[in-house]
Amino acid sequence: MDRLAIYKNIAEQANQGDLVFPTHVEETLKLKRILDNPDCHLETAAKYIIADPVLSARTVAMANSSAFNRSGNDINNVPMAISRLGFRTLRTLVSATLVRQLNSQLRDPVLKQKAKQLWEHSAHVAALAQVIARHITRVDPDTAMFAGIVHEVGGFYLISRAEEFPGLLDGEPEIWREYGEKLIGRGVMKQLGIPEHVMKAAELLWQGISGVPPISLGDTLILANDIAPVISPLHEQDGLNTKKFAANIDFEVDDTTLQEVLDNADDEIESLSAALLV
Repeated sequence: MDRLAIYKNIAEQANQGDLVFPTHVEETLKLKRILDNPDCHLETAAKYIIADPVLSARTVAMANSSAFNRSGNDINNVPMAISRLGFRTLRTLVSATLVRQLNSQLRDPVLKQKAKQLWEHSAHVAALAQVIARHITRVDPDTAMFAGIVHEVGGFYLISRAEEFPGLLDGEPEIWREYGEKLIGRGVMKQLGIPEHVMKAAELLWQGISGVPPISLGDTLILANDIAPVISPLHEQDGLNTKKFAANIDFEVDDTTLQEVLDNADDEIESLSAALLV
């Protein structure tokens, strides 16, 4: 089966909801559904988070990041971390775990490196999107961070399938854009229960449609993606061209500029991305 046929086949599976996730991803999806229940209480959430040592560490690290720890008082237990973060941010962290787990069983070192770079890119985009939303576009910061985490979920899924199909990620980037992002990406998002408005923001990024100055969630995501210091391995050439362009991106924001906002929020961006990379 040639590469285009494989893409079409996976895209069809995605659109029909026939994607198969590893067992541990299914378990995390169950946790996501528990947390999505409006009747879920802090004690219940803490019990499930504590059962996962990695997720526990990420929850406490996020709560102690400068973006959430405004008082400077560190905490060291999960219930207090959840109380500080709130359920919306907690659900975002669980979604981050879902995305990372898609590639946790890879054996090929090249694919493992691609997955690692893609997560580093996503973590930086998520941190930047949260700060841009809070200081510039005034869209919901939690939603912006969530969009940054999941905007490449189709890419993570394809990397997870690439060991079955050697050469799947090689060749013309146009095939990836048409099938990987627009069809497979949306199909994976639907199966993971990503809200429609977040999917639409990601689609604006995939299509390269943005407004200047940025106003919407889609604009926020695109700007964060363009200025992220780590390039997506699935967009290497585009990313290098964008990086040259992004170095000169600046515009006025009220009585300051984009670059001044980013400079002032550097600690927040660094601590958020570091918490996601734990």
